Amino acid sequence: MFLQRGSRALSRQWQTSKALGKVMAGHQQLYPARWFHESNRVMAIKAVPLADIGEGIVECEVIQWFVEPGATVEEFSPLCEVQSDKASVEITSRFPGTVKKLYYEAGDMAKVGKPFIEIDTADDAAPEAVEPATTPDEGAEEVEVPSAPAPPKPVEKKSPEVPQVDDPPAQTKPKVKGKCAALATPAVRHLSKELKIDIADIDGTGKDGRVLKEDIYKFVKARDSEPPVAPAQSATQPTPSSSDTSVQTETSVPLTNIQNQMFKSMTRSLNIPHFLYTDEIDFSSLVELRARLNKVLAKSPAVEGQPGKLSYLPFIIKAVSLALYQFPILNARVDVDATTGKPSLIHRSQHNIGVAMDTPQGLLVPVIKNVASMNILSIAAELTRLQTLAQQGKLSPKDLTGGTITVSNIGNIGGTYLSPVIVDKEVAIVGIGRMRTVPAFDENDNVVKKQMTNFSWSADHRVVDGATMARAADVVKSVVEEPDVMVMHLR
Repeated sequence: MFLQRGSRALSRQWQTSKALGKVMAGHQQLYPARWFHESNRVMAIKAVPLADIGEGIVECEVIQWFVEPGATVEEFSPLCEVQSDKASVEITSRFPGTVKKLYYEAGDMAKVGKPFIEIDTADDAAPEAVEPATTPDEGAEEVEVPSAPAPPKPVEKKSPEVPQVDDPPAQTKPKVKGKCAALATPAVRHLSKELKIDIADIDGTGKDGRVLKEDIYKFVKARDSEPPVAPAQSATQPTPSSSDTSVQTETSVPLTNIQNQMFKSMTRSLNIPHFLYTDEIDFSSLVELRARLNKVLAKSPAVEGQPGKLSYLPFIIKAVSLALYQFPILNARVDVDATTGKPSLIHRSQHNIGVAMDTPQGLLVPVIKNVASMNILSIAAELTRLQTLAQQGKLSPKDLTGGTITVSNIGNIGGTYLSPVIVDKEVAIVGIGRMRTVPAFDENDNVVKKQMTNFSWSADHRVVDGATMARAADVVKSVVEEPDVMVMHLR
């Protein structure tokens, strides 16, 4: 009995399945699987997240967009330029496609790891491949195929009163500009701001329409050659005098991108309790050594990557590195546990010394990595490379991150004393003043000429005490005053 009931149940299920299969087969052509293509189409639109562009950076400002919705981009095509508290970085596309959406406007703060643009990566031929299939009978009834081409639309004759030659030529029509900025390097944009020129008004002649410095100079020359047009003024309205000093006037000037980021980073840095320690260092021996080495470099054949002349800064950077071996606390950073709130000191093995530089874009601090493993020539070569890139505005995030201690040379501008501000995630910084010639007494009480320079140290008083800072500064002083000691520490 049980087997008969089971057999009848299986038979009914089999008949139902066959009937359902026939129904689906009959309607297969009426209902094409269009939704599969549409699903692929949705997956082809990618919301691209903003990648991490530097150490510890969680947000950055969108300076300008190079694309707008509807624009076609290729792989590695520039999308936008963003500004962090370290430098400006150009973000490129990781795949080809069509821009669908911009999540931020120029001037907005973009979050790292969050989407900042949508790109449709679907093939252009994909929409044509999803045409619905029809049965032969339905296709004959519903699809109309024209047997002959449509007659051409009659062309209206132009009136002889308006001749065609009076139409403005195509080259004189104003060029339509999008809302996105033109391609240009930071140095070129800085030049356009100095000359008070809107870079969007310049047609770039570089690769992919990039605006070059030559384009700006040509634009300025063409603009200055045009006769000035005097603005119409009302006869009753008096012209304000710019030489009137009896009235106080105030002008609002927005911060530049570098100044804006410096405002934020210095606000964080000044939360660190600073203390200042200064000392004088005799550069006389270093002056003589540098002069001898520069004579040797001048006579030696030129080597690619090797500097032709040494400055004092590579010797000072090496002296700071030697002091960090004896006082590793100056190479550490303070870290506060987010859950417990307890502070700790993170020691770091490499001596990555940042060098504060005055650039056309503002104050930047590129980093010389692993100074402990470098000699004076290699430090000078790396310093020259970073200075060249800084002047051109081409420093990468890698060049600007990872610093463990900073050297600020204000003496090349003219300052004698300074109170440097500690960089965030560091515990010490040294400022170098201007070298000056002063009279002094030698060991025989004779008046001699010496080259003296002031060193100003700032340290984080939460973890560094004054005695430790004084001992570390004395190590740097002894090495600089007897630079031959560096020979014993070559690696």
